[in-house]
Amino acid sequence: MDIKKIFASSKKRRGRSRYLLSATVKVGQDKNGENGIIRIYGHRWDIEVFFKTCKSSLLLRKEYHGLSYDGLTAHVALVFTRYMLLAVSKRDNEDDRTLGELFYIMISEVADITYHESMQIIVEAMLATVQEEFHIADAQLEAFYAKFMSKLPEPMHRLLQAA
Repeated sequence: MDIKKIFASSKKRRGRSRYLLSATVKVGQDKNGENGIIRIYGHRWDIEVFFKTCKSSLLLRKEYHGLSYDGLTAHVALVFTRYMLLAVSKRDNEDDRTLGELFYIMISEVADITYHESMQIIVEAMLATVQEEFHIADAQLEAFYAKFMSKLPEPMHRLLQAA
């Protein structure tokens, strides 16, 4: 059930001002199985810690008491900026890794396709475009591909030949 159906099917207790509900939830597996679910929950935990820190240490709830939406938005932006500045300062003081090292660590987390796959996609798109635009025969396209491959550096050539 979605959240609206759960809300509609639950009866509010008399004399209570809030709904107190619990629901059993079955989580489907993503493409990474249980490890993916744990990884996603780990990200959620980081977000929870972020908000807890902003509320308790950076006065997210207590510092601003206005009712203006713009004022509240500006206050939240300032508190988040404070958090980011403190996080950068903490990283600079505690972490000896360079920004380059952190960049390579981040790449491994967000890699969806490999270099090999991306090169294949680019070459296939180029060949399809050449054939479409110049209306060349398959034999001409194969000759063009062979000439193109001969001009590539050896590591790229090996990667594309392995496919």
